[in-house]
Amino acid sequence: MQLGINLGYWGAGMDGDNLAVAQEADRLGYAVCWAAEAYGSDAATVLSWVAAQTERIDVGSAIFQIPARQPAMTAMTAATLDSLSGGRFRLGLGVSGPQVSEGWYGVTFDKPLARTREYVEIVRKAMTRERLTYDGEHWTLPLPGGPGKPIKLTVHPQREHIPLYIAAIGPKNLEQTGEIADGALLIFPSAEHLEETTVRHLRAGREKAGLTLDGFDVCPTLPIAVGDDRDVARLADTFRPYTALYVGGMGSAKQNFYNRLAQRMGYEEEAAEIQRKYLSGDKQGAAAAIPQDLIDQTTLLGSVDRIADRMRAYAAAGVTTLSLSPAGFTLEERLASLRAGSEALERAGLA
Repeated sequence: MQLGINLGYWGAGMDGDNLAVAQEADRLGYAVCWAAEAYGSDAATVLSWVAAQTERIDVGSAIFQIPARQPAMTAMTAATLDSLSGGRFRLGLGVSGPQVSEGWYGVTFDKPLARTREYVEIVRKAMTRERLTYDGEHWTLPLPGGPGKPIKLTVHPQREHIPLYIAAIGPKNLEQTGEIADGALLIFPSAEHLEETTVRHLRAGREKAGLTLDGFDVCPTLPIAVGDDRDVARLADTFRPYTALYVGGMGSAKQNFYNRLAQRMGYEEEAAEIQRKYLSGDKQGAAAAIPQDLIDQTTLLGSVDRIADRMRAYAAAGVTTLSLSPAGFTLEERLASLRAGSEALERAGLA
């Protein structure tokens, strides 16, 4: 199992530190550095900045939002970043959510699976550098009856095949991801529930494509906080606002993928209560309603040895790249978490 680092959103108050975190991850031998986007910083600019100031670590979008860009533009960006980074780019895609898609981008959030499939097909075709034509439900290239003509990409990517990941949570999305992608980007993964909630769906998609999970990258992001094992409850409290935001406040009351995931993990009543309080404006109450077990199962908390045990559990559950989001109020605390993650991987015998 490899390690990655997830910088999250640029502009969250730790911008200068994020570059130092990426550089330390590069020095420690982490495999990939991911950057996110929602409706603030864009991931492509952050990744080009990080790639220019690191040497070995891959840079990846987690994610480029599908409603934000035409697929041909994504192919251009992927090819450019791969070329400039010397073949170190990984392309992560996702549909975002209805509030961002429709409120920020003005793109209707409908038929997300079909849109994702067509988008991936166009991106991959464009990056082969053949002349681009496509006749689908959501995209037609060139547009019929006009001056458009089939065009091919002029930039040469560093590699013939740029790894393509999809952010997936629901069973149908996970199955399609297994079928059409090279990896899955996951959030709130529990090693104890990973087979039932995630891996079996990915496996079904791979089988549909006549493939196995060999070579497919199962890549969850987990927050990490290092400390004394006797202090795990306090460390868990660090992530209560984070968990409450996703389980309670992401999306809408009817479309919250993270809330549904918590329910599939056995927290039906708790997930409903967290969402009810969060959407009513009681964010502190929502955070307090989160069971400690839910936080402990979806983060890495405690001593290096305890974290090593959890890493073994994730590896046994099928995780191939574990991306860490290091907690800390200072740069040194975040770097310490990063180093502890590397040490834990070695103690787990997974390096």
